[in-house]
Amino acid sequence: MRLRHIEVFNAVMLTGSVSAAARMINVTQPAVSRTLKHAELQLGFPLFQRAGGRLVPTAEAQTLYPHIERLFAQLDEVQRLAGSLKAGRTRGELRVLTVLGLSYEVVPRAMRLFREKHPHVLVHHQALHSVQIVSALALQEADVGYVFNPGSHPALVQEKLGERRVMAVVPKGLLTPRQLKAGSIGWAQLAKLPLIALDAQDPLGMRLAHTLREHEAEIRPVMTVQTYHVALALAHHGVGAALVEGCTATSADPAKVDVLPFEPLVPTTVHLLRPAARPHSVVARAFTRFMQQALQQIG
Repeated sequence: MRLRHIEVFNAVMLTGSVSAAARMINVTQPAVSRTLKHAELQLGFPLFQRAGGRLVPTAEAQTLYPHIERLFAQLDEVQRLAGSLKAGRTRGELRVLTVLGLSYEVVPRAMRLFREKHPHVLVHHQALHSVQIVSALALQEADVGYVFNPGSHPALVQEKLGERRVMAVVPKGLLTPRQLKAGSIGWAQLAKLPLIALDAQDPLGMRLAHTLREHEAEIRPVMTVQTYHVALALAHHGVGAALVEGCTATSADPAKVDVLPFEPLVPTTVHLLRPAARPHSVVARAFTRFMQQALQQIG
């Protein structure tokens, strides 16, 4: 199939008629009909059958369509990348992406330090999930990103900035004075508390689930959540104890929760990600340096 055949085929699949497909791709109805007929001649089988005034895809068309959808998704990525390249990097601007866990304490501290040295640079910040950050950076839609424990990507360069340990945040009154004096908390103590668990699809959630299986602890969560700050907010409201990475634990309200290191030690690593195809700009390097300093400030 040629690209024009694919475009018409996709339009008909989406709209269900020749007339609607013609309007969608801004061509005439005869042009759509001719292109479809030519595609079917080249393929050697029909793509649609008429039924009640609509075009119904054949079994062959339905088999082809998922592949066509993926092709159009890839074309959309090409257009987004081309747009990013055309726009270029505006002088005096920096586009920063971070996971939510770094957005409450680390980014504000880094931004305060950055502003002292680069007061005229406009910083655009977005808090996204790690997968979204990787995708945006690969398409060169941002200059730099900061995530926990990333996987590798051929279009990105990554650097380790620092390491934080997993902490337990427990609503006030749930731990005894003796437990608080111990200075840390493990699975045995958590098993006796209502626990807010991280989604198993989260990298930290997966690691904690693995650690849980290793220690054969019988934990029955009362709730699972996708983000560390939701877990912290629930702990603040007394719903249950939560395990969060150290940057999020810094935001904990000591009047509402007790914060203790979790044992065994489970580290979370903060990484810088940036597009490999772009040189690392002076302002991006400066922001990264201040992110590192901010991580050190919160201990």
